[in-house]
Amino acid sequence: MIERAASFGLSAALTRAAVAALRAKAPGGRDRWERKNYAGRDVELYAGPASALAAAVGAGRVSPAAGAAVAVAGICGAYDDVAGTGDPRRGFRAHLRALRDGEVTSGAVKLFGITAAGLVAGAFLKERTLDKLLAGVVIAGAAHFVNLVDVRPGRAAATVLALGAPGLLRQGPGAEVAATAMGAAAAVLPDDLGERAMIGDTGAHALGAALGAAVVAGNGRAGLVAHAAAVVAAALYGEQVSAAARGAVYIPGTSDQVSEAARTAGR
Repeated sequence: MIERAASFGLSAALTRAAVAALRAKAPGGRDRWERKNYAGRDVELYAGPASALAAAVGAGRVSPAAGAAVAVAGICGAYDDVAGTGDPRRGFRAHLRALRDGEVTSGAVKLFGITAAGLVAGAFLKERTLDKLLAGVVIAGAAHFVNLVDVRPGRAAATVLALGAPGLLRQGPGAEVAATAMGAAAAVLPDDLGERAMIGDTGAHALGAALGAAVVAGNGRAGLVAHAAAVVAAALYGEQVSAAARGAVYIPGTSDQVSEAARTAGR
């Protein structure tokens, strides 16, 4: 328990220190680090790289392969945060259709980059071929899942805290990686909820990959199968998952997502 508490505290402290350093320096100018959120409010992006760095360092202390996967997930997310700004296409299908038409979107780079990183990490973390494959699916799928729910303030960070908590009850390296992800998420949650910051794809993918690595480190074949099935199902029903996190009703066959309050009011 002491090791898990230390991992949590170190990750949280590193995240806050990185946020402060980025805010003071603002590489490339402050305009590069500002976005409009869903409500049109100005928010900072420092929390994304800061939480990704802390998660990668913390996971790397336990397993270099896990740390590398988290770092790559964060880098791919950062690329999408920059290059994908203004691209309305969402979901695997849209980016794969664009790729079929000869356009390599930032979403496609993210998809293949994080998948490859997950598979490579899985190859180092597990011994048997099937377990390696399942581990890769879990790491990449968890990264994608956390990004799916990052549609309103605090949703992604709170999800990491909720899903990481059961991992703390286990023994071994998986618990430390889970604590690392939770520490970074806890450090950014107040500013995220207060709509002063957002973690973006950078933070969401990195924290999700750290959760996936924790699952891989703490589970055998049965656990890997169950978690792989869950993240694949989430990917297949991604629009519905995002709608639920947004507090909306997804209407199949359309792009409309209606708020529950509006739906019940008959609007």
